[in-house]
Amino acid sequence: MNAPTSSKPSLPSVILVGVDFGHAHFDGELEELGLLAKTAGFAVADRVSCKRRAPDPALFVGSGKAQEIKMLAQSTGASEVLFDQSLSPAQQRNLERELGMPVNDRTLLILQIFAQRARSHEGKLQVELARLQYLSTRLVRRWSHLERQSGGIGMRGGPGETQIELDRRMIGDSIKRTKERLEKVKKQRATQRRQRERRDAFMISLVGYTNAGKSSLFNALVKARAYAADQLFATLDTTTRQLYLGEAGRSVSLSDTVGFIRDLPHGLVDAFAATLQEAADADLLLHVVDAANPAHLEQIQAVMGVLREIGAGDVPQVLVFNKLDAMDANHLPRTLDDQMELDGVSVPRVFVSALAGTGLPELRALLAQRVMACAPADALQAEGPINEFEDPVS
Repeated sequence: MNAPTSSKPSLPSVILVGVDFGHAHFDGELEELGLLAKTAGFAVADRVSCKRRAPDPALFVGSGKAQEIKMLAQSTGASEVLFDQSLSPAQQRNLERELGMPVNDRTLLILQIFAQRARSHEGKLQVELARLQYLSTRLVRRWSHLERQSGGIGMRGGPGETQIELDRRMIGDSIKRTKERLEKVKKQRATQRRQRERRDAFMISLVGYTNAGKSSLFNALVKARAYAADQLFATLDTTTRQLYLGEAGRSVSLSDTVGFIRDLPHGLVDAFAATLQEAADADLLLHVVDAANPAHLEQIQAVMGVLREIGAGDVPQVLVFNKLDAMDANHLPRTLDDQMELDGVSVPRVFVSALAGTGLPELRALLAQRVMACAPADALQAEGPINEFEDPVS
């Protein structure tokens, strides 16, 4: 008698759709959207890309391409369609009617990933706020009961009018409460920052494109055990540890922040203001770059755009080109540290491998120089390591 075989439930499959409007950063192979879909728990059934001068007002891709997507979904058994660009509520609603299946965009996909990954109280509040703000513009798309007539004493006329107003009011109240709770978190963070300033703490924040290896570098520098994985948005909650710099004779605060991404939804930028404030208030940013990624220059510009949006565009930076071990042999640097022009300014650059440890001594030496140049003389008398994550590297 054969033993029963257990099989894992298959993942829901999706069709990926991207439209080239002539922008330089268009991802023709939809690789990043595919990674986002995989991270959110989807299997990619197929990919569709096309060119247009402008979005179709009703269906974004036009009726002909919409029919092509519908036939492809039917033939592959896909249960959902994901667009690489943001869709308006009307376009989303029209596409769902045309295709006969759920249609979502890049914004909702990122929100879904953030909702799955948030662990701290603050992170969950931030994700909930972004989700509510996104949802508030799409009430009529998700609930068919809003189309039905509501009757009875006290009900105002119009099909579904009262129910829509009720749902909008409930979401509005939820947004207000969530903002109030986040405001308390901001005040707590402000108090913590003032305490660090009184201690003359030098604050360094790791920033960079998602999956550039920020958490791996963080772990390598402070010997921490922060979660790191080869996936998008592996880290959502800010983690801060003390980093001892022997050459400077003192410790500094090092924070690992959420990764950035191209076309980061504005709702998420606003909702994560408290977390991203760590970058805006830092004395120095370590801008981590995936040096092995062919699109790393575009990723640098995407990060710079978000930094400017959160008020951190003028914070001094050091470019850390990570994943040296994964770079093509023909593109390996001649030296581990040099200079690179960034937005018209010459910025220090260090090539490292967080996994192999290559370049970390050079990075530590550069950080020590920055700290000694900025810190007052009496601050250099600070004591050495204060916890198990701060052992100086010999």
